[in-house]
Amino acid sequence: MMKSKQLKPYVMLWSTQALSTLGSGMTSYVLILWLYLRSGSALRTALLSVCSYAPYVLMSIFAGALSDRWNKKKTMLVCDLLATLSTVTVFLLIKTNSLNEWHLYALNALNGLMNTIQQPASEVAATLLIPKGYVQKTSGLRSFSHSLNSILTPVLATTLFTFAGIDSVILVDLITFAFAFLTLFLFIPIPENDVPKQAEKSLLTAARKGITWLGKNPLILTLILYLACINLVASICDAALPAMLLSKQNGGKTVLGLVNTCVGIATLAGSVLVALLPAPKNRVKVISLTLLLSMSSENFLLAFGKTPLIWCIGAVSGWLLIPVMNSNLDVIFRSSIPLDRQGRVYSCRNTLQFFTIPIGFMLGGLFVDQVFEPFMASQPANSLLISLFGENKGSGAAMLFFIIGIVGVLVCLIFNFRLRKYKWSENTISK
Repeated sequence: MMKSKQLKPYVMLWSTQALSTLGSGMTSYVLILWLYLRSGSALRTALLSVCSYAPYVLMSIFAGALSDRWNKKKTMLVCDLLATLSTVTVFLLIKTNSLNEWHLYALNALNGLMNTIQQPASEVAATLLIPKGYVQKTSGLRSFSHSLNSILTPVLATTLFTFAGIDSVILVDLITFAFAFLTLFLFIPIPENDVPKQAEKSLLTAARKGITWLGKNPLILTLILYLACINLVASICDAALPAMLLSKQNGGKTVLGLVNTCVGIATLAGSVLVALLPAPKNRVKVISLTLLLSMSSENFLLAFGKTPLIWCIGAVSGWLLIPVMNSNLDVIFRSSIPLDRQGRVYSCRNTLQFFTIPIGFMLGGLFVDQVFEPFMASQPANSLLISLFGENKGSGAAMLFFIIGIVGVLVCLIFNFRLRKYKWSENTISK
């Protein structure tokens, strides 16, 4: 009973923040729809994600050290409030018919900066609220809410956007924010941990020590670089997906929402699979194989598929084993990185592993708009490429999925060969 009472603050924080994340995700989703339907440009739509990720890539290497110095609860509240003010601004611009693309880019950059600062504070706050012995269970809760949000976001956002307009989605976002903000402000006390001595040093010193540790641990560095390359491939595909599904003959807003919902269902099923599977003997091999299976299936099914059923099967095949990969990667990282260095190393990991995402979104938009769509538009009606990827708008994005599928498989084969020389076990001692 005592443990249940001690867990109550964390459950309140987790549930309300998950609800607020759902509202924010719905707004981000419909803004992508709104911009693509208005502009018809994959590049201009992809810039939304570029603006969101750029602050994360540039600042996350310092975010952990900043979080150590600041009050966690105040940091979370201020970041949430500033991010929501940007959402209110979008709402007011819509109501006055003044919303332009550059508004969205600027506000997405602000949101990205707030998320970058808030994330480490939120992680530490969760750690401080979780009683000993409940780490695995609370990890399951986070995985469950993330997967559930992945399922609900496209369904609810598409439904509201179609029948009630974009302003109704933003209103839901603001309501969920208010509920989470007031719950955190009024009912959840977050204790402050003692600031470690390392946090008193300069941010550059903390970042340099994290990079130095990675340089001395080639397995961890290789895994990070592997994921960076995979993120580049995946983000190119993410940029091309709306352009293809919203333009294809059998596509549209509902189909795009259905495919994204299948991604959420697949990750939820994968999370359950993680709980059921025994610990593997070779976690590095599991990471290698799951990524290879993902890269060798989803992109090709999306490229050659002509119906929503095939596209949904592709989404499931690509995402079902990703939670398995993530769980094994997490075990290797947490077991290998010393506890007193995890903040600095994880901050460096975030920059190295995720800097390719905004690059991928930019490249994906450029490839669709400037290369593959014009190329497919120039093909004769009876050509082999038209028979493979379809005709009219969206066929160029489909061809890009095929090319990126090949690149993804090659990336997996190269890194899988490199990882074969590294040995790792649960008893690995970090240095």
